[in-house]
Amino acid sequence: MAVRSAILPLPLSVRAWLGVARSVRIYYGSRERMRRMSAFYRRFLEPGQLVFDIGSHVGDRVAAFHRIGCRVVAVEPQPAAFRFLKAIYGRRERVTLVNAAMSDRPGTLPLRLNLANPTISTASSAFIDAAQGAQGWEGQRWEEVVEVPATTMDELIAAHGLPAFAKIDVEGFELEVLKGLSQPLAALSFEFTTIQRPVAQRCLDRLVTLGFDGYDFARGETMTMAFGDWVPAGRMSEYLAGLPHRANAGDVYCRSAPPVAR
Repeated sequence: MAVRSAILPLPLSVRAWLGVARSVRIYYGSRERMRRMSAFYRRFLEPGQLVFDIGSHVGDRVAAFHRIGCRVVAVEPQPAAFRFLKAIYGRRERVTLVNAAMSDRPGTLPLRLNLANPTISTASSAFIDAAQGAQGWEGQRWEEVVEVPATTMDELIAAHGLPAFAKIDVEGFELEVLKGLSQPLAALSFEFTTIQRPVAQRCLDRLVTLGFDGYDFARGETMTMAFGDWVPAGRMSEYLAGLPHRANAGDVYCRSAPPVAR
């Protein structure tokens, strides 16, 4: 894979936009799904609160958070996806767009682009290795690499404030994002995939260290919690280990205990 700048040459740009158009059809195609998404996130958020959308892609979560009345910081490194976000949300007063990847340290990093299916573009070579030959991942190709700026959760908090909630969906790079966070939030979510179960375990270990004490899980895009209550990290670890391969992906939701009043 050739490393290129973040400005894609025309043939690649056209293919990237076709991939973005595919994502828009998938993620904005159902009004009912968008309505359920807003209702789901209201358990974590109230109007006026700040939320980080890490790995915004084409911004369906941005739309849900905005509909709730939140202030949204949307972070997306992919050139074509970011241009789409800018066209749709660039003038929204409560939306701030950040064209960067999230990592454990600021700087730059190589982003591997899946032009046909940009929702699984990734900064993690281990994620690509895990996908190769895995059932359900046949035919996926990460054929280009672009160098993109990188920032950290701590830097984002310093610039924009402490969010009430953060959604982290970065295709196998979740642990690096969490390593760039040095304090607990009220709540956050990170993506889980059955092809990288050890990554989820290391994320849970990191979150326990940060002070998160309750966990739940929503499979795929169901926006339905598996437990309906907060369970300890050990129970979540057992649950994720027991999911069948066909479960594919979902999101682990985490909360930190509020400080005890003195």
